[in-house]
Amino acid sequence: MRVVKIAAVMVAVGTLAACTTAEKTASGAGIGAAVGALASNSAGGAVAGALIGGFGTYLFETADGRCKYRNSRGQVYTARCHWR
Repeated sequence: MRVVKIAAVMVAVGTLAACTTAEKTASGAGIGAAVGALASNSAGGAVAGALIGGFGTYLFETADGRCKYRNSRGQVYTARCHWR
């Protein structure tokens, strides 16, 4: 149980460092998986948490129709989401 808590903290720290929409979505999925696993004590709960956390983070990040991207030089910029 202690290892799971440490992993959850590490994922949460990763969320704070995320820049692009994809990175934040992946971090949201990781946090959702950790919370789902802790809440249900099952792999199914972890999967459900990952889906809910990832999708929820993605919707929140793209609500205004603008996404953050990283170019080949590592610069982060904001532009209209590619799927709209």
